[in-house]
Amino acid sequence: MQVLSNARGLTRILKPQILLNSVPSDHKLIIYSQCQSLHSYSSRSLPSGNYCFATVRDVMYSRTSKGSFCTASGGESTATEAVKKIYDDIIDSVNVRRTMAPNAWLWSLIENCKTREDIKLLFDALQNLRRFRLSNLRIHDNFNCNLCREVTKACARLGAVDFGKKALWNHNMYGLTPSVASANHLLLYAKHHNDVKLMAEVMKLLERNHIPLQPSTADLVSSICYNSDNWELISKYSRKFLKAGVKLRRHAFDLWMDFAAKRGDTESLWKTEKVRSESMKQHTLVSAFSCAKGLILEGKPLDAAAVIQVLDQTLPDTKKLGMVVELQKLVNEWPMAVVKHQKEENRKALAAVLKSGIPAMVNGLPNMGVEAKVNLEDLAIKEEIPC
Repeated sequence: MQVLSNARGLTRILKPQILLNSVPSDHKLIIYSQCQSLHSYSSRSLPSGNYCFATVRDVMYSRTSKGSFCTASGGESTATEAVKKIYDDIIDSVNVRRTMAPNAWLWSLIENCKTREDIKLLFDALQNLRRFRLSNLRIHDNFNCNLCREVTKACARLGAVDFGKKALWNHNMYGLTPSVASANHLLLYAKHHNDVKLMAEVMKLLERNHIPLQPSTADLVSSICYNSDNWELISKYSRKFLKAGVKLRRHAFDLWMDFAAKRGDTESLWKTEKVRSESMKQHTLVSAFSCAKGLILEGKPLDAAAVIQVLDQTLPDTKKLGMVVELQKLVNEWPMAVVKHQKEENRKALAAVLKSGIPAMVNGLPNMGVEAKVNLEDLAIKEEIPC
């Protein structure tokens, strides 16, 4: 009788509690949990571990998935069906079936992101995958940097730069390995949108997370500063790149030197030229004309002509048309730009230097064997330049 009573009690405890009306049939799932009250029974009477039963898959991850979807009524874009399907498969794999999702699913999720809500689901999936790798697979390493690069690329493509910045932290909850390549996608977004604030934030993240700077980063930062006409920033970051020992490329030097010449800052111009000449033997069109402009500002028009002569000798024939274009810009665009950047009390003196120096340089070119047709009338009729 005692054995029969115990068996009936055990049957009541182990009776499955499936809520048939609460979920669709394809979502019903038996979930096991340890049942401490059955420890007194023999291992021959129960399966190892003494299990009791519960119900639904949705209980496991409804908190993450529901929090990730936003409806149109909430004022935000909705996730696309393709992304939701892949996201559900990943969550089902790691949180329900307790198996690692195939890598192809994650890459497909990244490629299919079309809205900001898709990016939210992507980051939630990354967090769940990282948690599973740590707790079940005992993998403490992050995903490789290639994944982080593609994630930030997707963020930049969709304008979700706040999520992209999260990927640049060394210790993040998504298992991402930040790199300068990832940061460059955000900097490229900042360049296209002329977003100086975002550029500064990305540079701070690189510094705080000890991510080494690269020549490509210098090119992007220099372009953003140049396009926003921000001399203070380009000076600040040029010092940072040089201090970090970054091997700068021609593009960065061209921007720095052109900016210095446009502002009439010959001191900064010659400092940059000194650094450039240590790593590069030949001038580019921009760097050579920047030096010529600096010499004109210092009242040395024939020295400026000599720089153009050397450039003419080293340039291939296919690029000599570009030299003529730059010469014409020196005559009809640069004078107004450089005068505009001067203090009011210095403009008259500088205008006089330009009006005498530029014709002297242009007229000196034929005597040096440089054939270039330049229209000096554009300089003569610029009445806006004060005298």
